[in-house]
This record gives sequence, C-alpha cells and structure tokens, in this order.
Amino acid sequence: MDTRPTTDPQTKPNQAGQVLCRLDKIPDGTGKGFDLGDGDEPLEIFVVRAGSRVFAYVNVCPHTGPPLDWQPDDFMSEDGCHIMCHTHGALFEIEDGFCIAGPCAGDQLRPVTVEVNAAGNVVLREAVSDMP
Repeated sequence: MDTRPTTDPQTKPNQAGQVLCRLDKIPDGTGKGFDLGDGDEPLEIFVVRAGSRVFAYVNVCPHTGPPLDWQPDDFMSEDGCHIMCHTHGALFEIEDGFCIAGPCAGDQLRPVTVEVNAAGNVVLREAVSDMP
C-alpha cells in the first residue's frame, strides 16, 4: 500500500469531463498527482504543465512499476525539462512520455487524455482504464 502523504486527499471520479484542478494550480514546468476512482486502490495519474499545454500519464514507471514521485507532486527533473522517475532516475519526454535515459530507455509512460477548458480547468477527456 502507498503510504506517501498527499497534498489533495480527495479522490476524483474517473469519468470524462471530470475537472482535476485549475491550470494555475500547476506551476509551469511542474506536475501534480491525482487519484481517480473509488475503493481501496484508486488509479494514480499525474498532469505536467508546459506553458499553456498539459500532458497526463498514469503514475507508474514502466521499469518495475513504482510511482514516479517519491514525494507528493515531485515528477520533474531538477531543470524542469523532463519527467523523472525518482526511484531509478529514468527521464521521460514531457510531450509523449518516451523514456530517453535510464533502465527503461525506449519504453513509454501510459498517456491519459486531458485538456484545458475555456474556464482554465484541467479536465479528463475520457475515463482512464486501470488496465494497460
């Protein structure tokens, strides 16, 4: 069981159109994690902001399966240019989740479809399956 503290303990429904947060709650070059669904083991995802664009992925490293953040919302490399697995140091491209360095080089993070709506909210475009 994941015992990391969370900055947003409220689990969000896993459904299309679900507002995750306002875009301005994710500073540029950083990420924010969310739990989707209900039950004992919600699906963990995270959203990364690059300017006015957002990219989201399931919070699982393709190398051995741990969450990428070892502290809440700590998904980025120190320079903010790549997503980083803080367990093994793997680096992933923000735009497509492709691993460019580390033990899972050539693998890819599992994308989650999100968008920023006209009101400035980050929204799930479709429900996320918990199966790959």
